[in-house]
Amino acid sequence: GLTVSKYCLGTMTFGSSRWRPWVLDERDAAPLLRTAVESGVTFFDTANWYSLGESERIVCKTLFNLLPRRQFILATKTYYPMSDDPNDRGLSRKNILQSVDASLTRMGTDYIDILVIHAFDAATSVEETMSALNDVVRVGKVLYLGASTMFAWQFAEMNHIACRNNWTPFINMQCQYNLLYREEEREMIPYCLKHGIAVTGFSPLARGWLANRKGRRSTDDQYHHQFYGDEVDQAIVASATAIADRRKVSTSQVALAWVNQSSNICCPIIGASSGEQLVDALRALDLTLDADELLNLDALYRPRDVINDYVVNPRPRYARTTA
Repeated sequence: GLTVSKYCLGTMTFGSSRWRPWVLDERDAAPLLRTAVESGVTFFDTANWYSLGESERIVCKTLFNLLPRRQFILATKTYYPMSDDPNDRGLSRKNILQSVDASLTRMGTDYIDILVIHAFDAATSVEETMSALNDVVRVGKVLYLGASTMFAWQFAEMNHIACRNNWTPFINMQCQYNLLYREEEREMIPYCLKHGIAVTGFSPLARGWLANRKGRRSTDDQYHHQFYGDEVDQAIVASATAIADRRKVSTSQVALAWVNQSSNICCPIIGASSGEQLVDALRALDLTLDADELLNLDALYRPRDVINDYVVNPRPRYARTTA
């Protein structure tokens, strides 16, 4: 029942440059947020972990100066460490309750539209997590629940526990989805489609590999080369670039158009660290790929290792499977 804009703007790039060198401070982030709102974007995704809360603060401060709070769909997340305190992380009842209160204070609002758990917490029982999430919904601090970065069986178990106890289930799954990474099509996306759970795909440009320009984040982000860049990836990028050249658009617009046309995704979560990148992404909404172009892009993909829980437990460079 929740209606969102065609794009969700991810805000990991907005916050404090002291947290990551490629993050935009408030002065530089505000114009991009204004451009997004003026272009019709009303769905914004942040997290308490982004710049350790500073992203939540400056994003909401800027947005609420542009439109009334009720006109925005705001998602934030909890799970990753906010300090050295062992209870200031994970999905325990203690951390969920204190995280929600802290996020509400930083955001300057009395409710969160979608609270997303950033990953699966193997150290906490599913019953404890789902009970606590249900409580923050029941008291009105959170309207809907979402999840991200986990295996399909984990997500299914959490929803099963919620339904069995008449608790609030998840309505949203955030998963990585782009031309170079489609492993969620095997289990997660079919599960979500069957149960009416909206899928929002993050990293639609594959951490910059599908962008026609490489920004500072691509240079400084260790996962840029750890998860992408083999011969298959490069062939897909070359195919997207060839289509872009024929259409006289950017490679990133072709990559975004592919995601926009996918029936698997409710809407992509786009990111931007410059006005040029944001405008380029917005223009992709007007681009429709034809059947042959879609076939050419799809035909090159090959199975690859699953990317999961990469912040806490980084894995070595991925491998492709040939079978």
